[in-house]
Amino acid sequence: MVVGGWWDQEDFYGALATYAALEKFDQSNHNFVVLGPWNHGGWNGFGRSLGDVNFGSSTGIYFRSQVQAPWFAYYLKGKGKLNEPEALTFQSGSNQWTRSDRWPPREAVARDLFLHEGGKASFDKSAPVRFRDYAEYVSDPANPVPYRNRPIQPTYARGSSWYTWLVQDQKFLEGRRDVLSWKSEVLDSNLTIDGEVMAHIFAATSGTDSDWVVKLVDVYPDNNPDDPKMNGYQLMIVDEIFRGRYLHGFNNPQPITRNQINEYVIDLRANDHTFKKGHRVMVQVHSTWFPLYDRNPQKFIENIFLARPEDYQSATQRIYESARYPSHVTLPVMP
Repeated sequence: MVVGGWWDQEDFYGALATYAALEKFDQSNHNFVVLGPWNHGGWNGFGRSLGDVNFGSSTGIYFRSQVQAPWFAYYLKGKGKLNEPEALTFQSGSNQWTRSDRWPPREAVARDLFLHEGGKASFDKSAPVRFRDYAEYVSDPANPVPYRNRPIQPTYARGSSWYTWLVQDQKFLEGRRDVLSWKSEVLDSNLTIDGEVMAHIFAATSGTDSDWVVKLVDVYPDNNPDDPKMNGYQLMIVDEIFRGRYLHGFNNPQPITRNQINEYVIDLRANDHTFKKGHRVMVQVHSTWFPLYDRNPQKFIENIFLARPEDYQSATQRIYESARYPSHVTLPVMP
């Protein structure tokens, strides 16, 4: 049984990669996965909430009593019957457990959410471009985008927000000119995704190296009468960073050609989440995420750890939004 948390601040990738690697050789159906609304090891607690996000039930207690205990009783003591699906995942948003005979579920259909001019996101690819076919910002390593709200406490200090930074309200980034956001219209019905999310970002940089951070965010309504602290909340669902030098492979780092448009395919990992009616879907892009990730000089340095202060430079970043270069995020949408 591979167990992971959707908002594991330490290593969410590990659970997904472990399950996928074992599944390739699972001829006897002995490989199972459980993914819940937890941070690192959060299934050992109550699991009713994470930061400000409430999941409506004690998911940790449910896992230990209804899943883990019967599992050990069956495999270690030969007692009881195993009623474990191949994949048991918690669907945030709707706040319910879902069962599937495989993961990701075969019912999910890939749909592309396109980034359009004016900060709009839509499943419609054909939105016209009126002025220019890209949005741009200046990324300055001397003023990097923080990964959580300042002041950033020591990682493992008492009261540190490190343990819940992945669910922290992303509104703290509003007003920064080096962060781009695209929002859908207000949803007129629930939108559920379950599985891997892939970003296809067509981008150019004036530098010779660059980082690209992409996030998929659930934007709550401005008026949330049942839970006012969630008014306008921006909950990060999946996210990832990609260092441009590895465009041609992680074993083949190369300088980026200045101002050349490249397609960056970025695996944002996975989630089982419902964007509820009245919410919006937001895609966010920026080029620094400090100090979670080291600053990119934005100038190709063969060994980035030997970069000198004078190697760090600002760069103009362009994200393309045209029919020819259709930046989009592919979502695994459930029917």
